[in-house]
Amino acid sequence: MIGLWVRGLLSRRRGRLLGCTAGVAVAVALLAALGSFVAAAEATMTARAVQGIAVDWQIDVQPGTSAANVLAAARAAPGDLAALPVGFAATTGLRSTGATTQATGPGQVLGLPPGYRTTFPGEIRTLVGSDAGVLISQQTAANLHVKPGDTITIGRAGMSPFHVKVDGVVELPQADSLFQKVGAPSTAQPTAPPDNVVLLPAPVFQQAFTALAKTRPDLVRTQIHVQRSHDLAPAPSTAYTDALGAAQNFEASVTGAGVVGNNLAAALGAAREDALYSRLLFLFLGAPGAVLAALVTAAVASSGAVRRRRELALLRTRGGSSRRILGLSLVEAAVIGVLGVAAGLAGAALIGRLAFGSTSFGATPTATAVWVGGAVLIGFAVAFATVAIPVRRDLRGSTAREGMASVRRTESPRWMSWGLDLLVLAASLLAFYAAGRNKYTLVLAPEGVPTVSVDYWALLGPALLWVAAGLLAWRAADAVLRFGGAGLRRILRPVSGSLTWPLTASMRRQRRLLSRSVVLLALAISFAASTAIFNATYQQQAEADAQLTNGADVAVTEPPGSSVGPGAASQIASVSGVRAVQPLQHRYAYVGADLQDLYGIDPQTLPTATTLQDAYFQGGTASQLLAALAARPDALLVSAETVVDFQLQPDDPITLRVRNSSGALVKVPFHYAGIVNEFPTAPKDSFLVANASYLTQRTGSNAVGTFLVDTASGNEHQVGVALQQRLGTSAHVTDITTTRGVVASSLTAVDLSGLTRVELGFAVVLVGAASGLVLALSWTERRRSFALLSALGGRPSQLRGFIAGESVVITGLGLAAGVAGGWALSLMLVKVLTGVFDPPPAQLAVPWPYLLLLLGSLVVSALAAATVAVAMSAQPPTSELRSL
Repeated sequence: MIGLWVRGLLSRRRGRLLGCTAGVAVAVALLAALGSFVAAAEATMTARAVQGIAVDWQIDVQPGTSAANVLAAARAAPGDLAALPVGFAATTGLRSTGATTQATGPGQVLGLPPGYRTTFPGEIRTLVGSDAGVLISQQTAANLHVKPGDTITIGRAGMSPFHVKVDGVVELPQADSLFQKVGAPSTAQPTAPPDNVVLLPAPVFQQAFTALAKTRPDLVRTQIHVQRSHDLAPAPSTAYTDALGAAQNFEASVTGAGVVGNNLAAALGAAREDALYSRLLFLFLGAPGAVLAALVTAAVASSGAVRRRRELALLRTRGGSSRRILGLSLVEAAVIGVLGVAAGLAGAALIGRLAFGSTSFGATPTATAVWVGGAVLIGFAVAFATVAIPVRRDLRGSTAREGMASVRRTESPRWMSWGLDLLVLAASLLAFYAAGRNKYTLVLAPEGVPTVSVDYWALLGPALLWVAAGLLAWRAADAVLRFGGAGLRRILRPVSGSLTWPLTASMRRQRRLLSRSVVLLALAISFAASTAIFNATYQQQAEADAQLTNGADVAVTEPPGSSVGPGAASQIASVSGVRAVQPLQHRYAYVGADLQDLYGIDPQTLPTATTLQDAYFQGGTASQLLAALAARPDALLVSAETVVDFQLQPDDPITLRVRNSSGALVKVPFHYAGIVNEFPTAPKDSFLVANASYLTQRTGSNAVGTFLVDTASGNEHQVGVALQQRLGTSAHVTDITTTRGVVASSLTAVDLSGLTRVELGFAVVLVGAASGLVLALSWTERRRSFALLSALGGRPSQLRGFIAGESVVITGLGLAAGVAGGWALSLMLVKVLTGVFDPPPAQLAVPWPYLLLLLGSLVVSALAAATVAVAMSAQPPTSELRSL
């Protein structure tokens, strides 16, 4: 009997069987594809997190212990590839005696052993002069007004100064970690690295500070810098736990002789937070698609509900037991599950090959097996839930006589009278408000703790909003079909003609079925629209992050001490592909005792070369604060931290100490005009923005630190190469294309372009299924109605108008509800997932080309479904009624 049942399904119910199989396949393919991508993305995050680490461990040798013993233990530790000792000494100050005498406050002197720069190449970058010998930091060179070949003196507590000749000027890209207070909590770490740093070869360092180490051991210490193997677990959380445990094991093995500054674990700690965000993105963007595919499958399965109940009732009257009938439905569900899972896995493998070059999306075999296994289980669950459970419900809830009835209830669902949709909407808004009112942190990854936590209450808001959008769409469609007869007749008369009255009456009676189609269409459109808007906003902010880091499409940075003025912009502008050039002065200024970066700009022309978002500023938009800067020469934009530290009020006077053209510190008066949070090329901590013309007037120097260059989109790298060739080695040229690959702000380190194509492709398929497949199967089940209309004298043109009118109403209601729900869901998603964006978006990015493609897919699917229905209505009514 089972074989006969299956053959009957294949011969008589192919449409419904294929429709259910397609729904299961979409759910399986979506989950397998997105899940495998998440696993691969986590491995990418781990690799990129450790890629940028200059020194994995900084082992601080404790006073009274042997540095040689700690060094030997570090070299013998499992996983350590190299270990070198580095001396740290505090200096009372530095002094230069050139044309003018310049002096600085306290600083740090490092003693570097031979081979240090080869072993840890990311710690030091040469700007001017030699790679070896006595090196000073860029900021120190600016403070002392020195260049390679000049002599400086290093102050030593209680001893005479030590004289050295400068061989080169360098940048310390990871100064924050290099000068960390090893073993101290994050709250006790220095707010900024030292302003004055000198790097000495180890023999010179020993000559200068060996005696001081004996008299003042508190001023001289040794660190062991370690390079470890980066053969780590692919998941950042697992790799973080392993890195944390290895450091703790080492500290125990040296019995307190050394404390590990674990830069490797710190980088992985940030990556594990990003990894958890990627899983949340999977929940937000993948789970709704899978749920929607399940709903489409359920709609397809229930499209023949009346006929199915008749068949089951006939079996029951002919002696079929409930157990036997339920067994047949389980066989049908199993067939759908097997076919759907096989098609879904094949589709996921094909997507992986086309979009990512790998059927596993780059994930490890174990991770791929986990996600594929989960997708398979969910696929079978969807099949059994949409096919077998309705049969079980019908067997328990109706008699054979009731099952033979052709007319079912058409009243509105009970939840509508209870106001369930309004309650769900209120709960969504309440959850969203409660999560966001106290500046919540969606993902919390405490430093030094292996576990991470998620504020799942924040996830409740968007989830409930999506459910509320579907329920409200049902209520709206039900109200329009029940009470909007007059309006519907005016809209439908041009397409349905004389059948307008019967059409609206039929739609009113069938409003339960039609409302379900509207809901599916609305949910599909809201899912597609919210996914597209979120991804477009994400890409917009990823690009903003890269441009913020690089400064513009291309940035030309002059070496320290350079006197290149704004006139050099004409040489840069002459390079092919350059559209605009803006000079950016970069100085250092003392705010009280705090040394901060100071940027001089032309506020009226700067936006021609770079993008300034409103989110970069507080208290006004970007244009408003730039206008305030331009309106007053001595206006100054400061960071929020500085405003708090110095209790500033609008228009308060601020006096900065800035070095003039001769290198002397001069007092320059300003007035506080606004707050700036982010600025091109500026650091993440405190900085200042002023008028370049005013700075030039007060300091006598128009030297430019960086030229910001705007180019045609997609031409940045070529322009950067051409500029480097034109300018030679006198300037450092960076382009945004290269910066995109190294920027590691939240999830922007992961290339989501392939995932975006997959998500949006599935969204188009789901919209097409909701608008076309469900309607086509619905009309297939109503062939009897079309045959009766034809038998009563309905002309083919009238039947076409009947079908077209119903299509217009369903598509129009679904589109309106879907657009409204998608926009609201996009706003909430971006707000809840603020931690993903750096910087946060000032407004949503709307991908109009994709939305137009989505609309086209909707129209084509609806037309295809209507064409199927028209073709069926053209069948001879007598043969059609006889077959039914």
